[in-house]
Amino acid sequence: MKKIGFLSFGHWSPGAHSQTRSAKDVLQQSIELSVAAEEIGVDGAYFRVHHFARQLASPFPLLAAVGARTKKIEIGTGVIDMRYENPLYMAEDAGAADLISNGRLQLGISRGSPEQVVDGWRYFGYQPKDGSDDAEMGRSNAEVFLEVLKGEGFAEPSPRPMFPNPPGLLRLEPHSEGLRDRIWWGASSNATAIWAGKLGMNLQSSTLKNDETGEPFHVQQAAQIRAFRQAWKEAGHSREPRVSVSRSIFALVDDRDRAYFGGAKESDSIGYIDPTTRAIFGRSYAAEPDALIKELAQDEAIAEADTLLLTIPNQLGVDYNVHVLDCILKHVAPELGWR
Repeated sequence: MKKIGFLSFGHWSPGAHSQTRSAKDVLQQSIELSVAAEEIGVDGAYFRVHHFARQLASPFPLLAAVGARTKKIEIGTGVIDMRYENPLYMAEDAGAADLISNGRLQLGISRGSPEQVVDGWRYFGYQPKDGSDDAEMGRSNAEVFLEVLKGEGFAEPSPRPMFPNPPGLLRLEPHSEGLRDRIWWGASSNATAIWAGKLGMNLQSSTLKNDETGEPFHVQQAAQIRAFRQAWKEAGHSREPRVSVSRSIFALVDDRDRAYFGGAKESDSIGYIDPTTRAIFGRSYAAEPDALIKELAQDEAIAEADTLLLTIPNQLGVDYNVHVLDCILKHVAPELGWR
């Protein structure tokens, strides 16, 4: 049994063939898709966060809106770039969105990915401390965020407050109990997956990771998951961790599917996410359902994970993306034991 969600990058463009031609389109359609996905039995609605791009950027208004329109679907991110975030203000936003959704938030955070602009976090007013770098700044912000989510008081109350205070040091409000256990770290390396396990965050592993052994993508990703779980166990956390992997998977059941995805990439590829980091990018899966089932059964990382996030072509519109998700739920998931 696996949880199956969708992951939208929230692309929009004014191109003639795009169904999301503006930021308004993609925001409103993201809400509508989440509602429709819940109705067909999808477990999660997740959204990517990219700044300075024609994509989804400010997650919490969207997460709150989805939470207000749905009842049971998990609502999350994959991922929020912590180099851009004030972790205390983010904790307030996250707490509010989680309360609106009755505790359904699953927040994926990370140090971020290659950007549209040079050092974009500087425009948001942030910069690494002396002797540090932006990756360390992202991890440090994440640690502060995790700490304040515990709900413990840390701020000295005013002796002359505008409103009466409870006794003791004050915490950030609104506080949502249990949200700390629903924070995920998007790891591209084995080392950061181990770090996340030690800190008690769940693990999100995407369609790319650092190429650390030269093995196929799914083999390296499965090893990363096992390293994360071992670190979690050694840290002595009391609950079971969750692990998600992302995949582009399309069941070809009609002419539209074949036209859009019949020529999808069927092998891993190698590239560089920065001048020094060699990365391996996982293949896409697109085939008739019977063939797709056989191919997916060989994916070691999917087998290791408890949650599968299906990356969707959001610019093709709500109706087509509901079709894509429904085909996986009906024709693929049951045969693989995911349903």
